[in-house]
Order: sequence, then structure tokens, then C-alpha cells
Amino acid sequence: MRAPGFWQNPPLRPGLLARVLQPLGWVYAAATARRVAQPGYCAGVPVICIGNLNAGGTGKTPTTMALVDRLLSRGHKVHVVSRGYGGRLSGPVRVDIVRHTAAEVGDEPLLLAAFAPTWIAKDRAAGVLAAEAAGADVIVLDDGFQNPSVVKDLSIVVVDAEQGFGNGLCLPAGPLREPVGAGLSRAGLVLTIGSDAALDQFRAIWGGALRQPLLTGHLSPIEMGIDWTTERVIAFAGIGRPEKFFASLRGLGATILRTEALDDHQPLSDTLMRRLQAEALLTGAQLVTTEKDAARLPAAYRSSVLSLPVRLQVRDWTALDAALDHLRL
Repeated sequence: MRAPGFWQNPPLRPGLLARVLQPLGWVYAAATARRVAQPGYCAGVPVICIGNLNAGGTGKTPTTMALVDRLLSRGHKVHVVSRGYGGRLSGPVRVDIVRHTAAEVGDEPLLLAAFAPTWIAKDRAAGVLAAEAAGADVIVLDDGFQNPSVVKDLSIVVVDAEQGFGNGLCLPAGPLREPVGAGLSRAGLVLTIGSDAALDQFRAIWGGALRQPLLTGHLSPIEMGIDWTTERVIAFAGIGRPEKFFASLRGLGATILRTEALDDHQPLSDTLMRRLQAEALLTGAQLVTTEKDAARLPAAYRSSVLSLPVRLQVRDWTALDAALDHLRL
């Protein structure tokens, strides 16, 4: 589903429809507050949660990849636990990138499993228990900030700097799963991802709400040995903000003939892919998608579609390293 435009109105001027829906947002916020107050399983190893306050994508998966890499560099046995959104398996099950498909375990766990042992579990506490039993000495919880089933030793709230916290209201009046103050009160760090201009805008609007150390970073495409300036492409993406992917391709110099913005985690049906492939053949274009979408591609199309992986580049790791030191990691 597409987010309504009024979700991105200024916090002090959210618009008439947002005001009409605001009482429902109060109900949603109250329900979240009751849920997060419930007791959870306290693991025998540190649990670090990568979460957000906004509905939709903010860059949690690249953040999880970067954190896993940081922990591995410090000599830890890192395991990831994910809900496995979009997959049909309930778990807990360890993801096997050779055997499992996105339809079974979700697209994000397939990506994460290439970095560290990754478990999918609808019951996150069961997933954490399985990771502990398998020898993890630190667990990264991919999403689940508003899920109380596991006690978190450190939570990192990830924010798209350009979007910030939208109009500052809770669903359905705005994009938030809980009020900014309530959510950030449980966070140890805040990570904003975006350009310098977007980060300046975020600080100007939301800086006063922050009481935690602020990490900043940006997503950078991986060098693939492709001269994108010579490529004519049809780009498609089913992520939280497809336009970010399209902008990355333009920034690399690709000539984009057309873009197709899909819903987040939308299945890439054979009908959809046949249509895109036929259009690419007709126009002499190359089909390009995101790394996450590529994990959901039907097998018949994997050789004909390029993916553009991106990785999080953090400007200064000092605040995170201090938090890890505090956890004796």
C-alpha cells in the first residue's frame, strides 16, 4: 500500500484529514504502549534490536548488515533473528540460502543469512532461544522494536532522514507506530540515513526530541564493474521507498526508460515479470531491481535481471562502539 501524502506534512501542520484521524492514532498509540509494557524473555547473551518508529522501510536491513559486520570484526559469534516477513514458515528455522526461498523465509532473511547465521521465527523469543542453543554470543534482532517478547539490551532506532518522523502522528493519522517521545525513551541510539541536506533537515525538525547519541550514515551502491552510464534500464522495486533506488541508479548515470514502483515485499509474479521482460526486449533495455527484490525473483528470470546492492556507510562509529563496550562486546 502507498503511504498517503499527508503523512509527510510538517508536524505542526499535519492537515485536516490527519486531524480527523488523530483520535484513532491515540487509540493505536495506547495499544502499542500496553503491548510494549508486557514482560519478555531475557536472553543469556546480549540482544541488540534494529527497529524503527515509522511504518515501512527506513533502512533496517542495511543497518543490520553493517552492525553484524561490526560485531564480527570484534570477534563475536553473531546470529540474526528475524520475523521472516513474507515467508510462510513459522520457525524457528535457520535460513539456508541454498535450500530456502523468499516465499518460505522472506526476502530480508535470505540476504542476512549471507552475513551471519540467521533464524526466522514468528515467535521471536523462540528464535532467540534457538540462536542461543546454536552458540550465538550476541543476537541481532532484525525489527521487533515494538514486540515485547524479548528483552533488548540495546535498541537502535533507524530513521530515513528525508522523511524523519513524518507529521509526528500515529497510524492512521501519520506514519508512526508509537509517539516519538515514547519510542525514543526505549532507544539507546538513533541512526539517521540520508544525504547531508536531508540530515540537516532532520536535525532542524526533530533534533530537539533526541536525547540519545545520533549516528549518521548513507546508503552507497556496491561497485559491480558495470558502466551504468552506457545502460538503458527499466527499473522496478518493491521496497519501502522505491524512489530512493531509482535515484541511486540515476546517480550512477543510468538512463532510466521507465520505473515501476511496487508495494513493499510485493510478490514478483510470473505475469508481472513476463510483462517487464517483454517491455525490456521491445525497448532494448536492461531490467534492474534491488538486492532485496532479486531475492524474490522467480528462478526463470534471475539470469536476465541485474540487481544493485547497497551498503550502509556510517560516518562515525564512535557512539555505537561505546554502546558495545558498555555491553562488554
